[in-house]
Amino acid sequence: MYQAIKHTEHPFARGQLTSDGVQYSTLTTVSTTSFGAVETVSVLPPASLGDVLEYEFGLTCSVQASITGENLNLKWQAKNHGDDTWVDISDPVTYAASATALKEYTYSGNRGVGTNLNQANIEVRLVIASQATTNSGTAKGKTKNSSYVSIVYK
Repeated sequence: MYQAIKHTEHPFARGQLTSDGVQYSTLTTVSTTSFGAVETVSVLPPASLGDVLEYEFGLTCSVQASITGENLNLKWQAKNHGDDTWVDISDPVTYAASATALKEYTYSGNRGVGTNLNQANIEVRLVIASQATTNSGTAKGKTKNSSYVSIVYK
């Protein structure tokens, strides 16, 4: 039997401290129907703690469309640090986003190791895309500092 060890980081939305403790990354605008990164972070544990058993994610973002009634897509991705191939850790989701307010969404759960996501040092990002039918439509997004990544070792 082995003892599991968990390493947790809150790498998103760092910056100026706030009076209520809630921080967001810079609001990023994507003006194409191709996915664009809102924020990419590295999770680099201080030392190897053994073989990676699984990852636990608790990821929160806020998104907004620029045109009322237009949709936007979002998904979370991860990869081994230094690799080129991103792995979707959430299915791409289409939202009828509001043009007047940011809407917050949280994705959480555990994921086992797999191809291109099986090391202790990883990168995680939020990507969004506009689904506007006009060239003037954009998608906006930001990540929240309560988002976390845990790595469970055996």
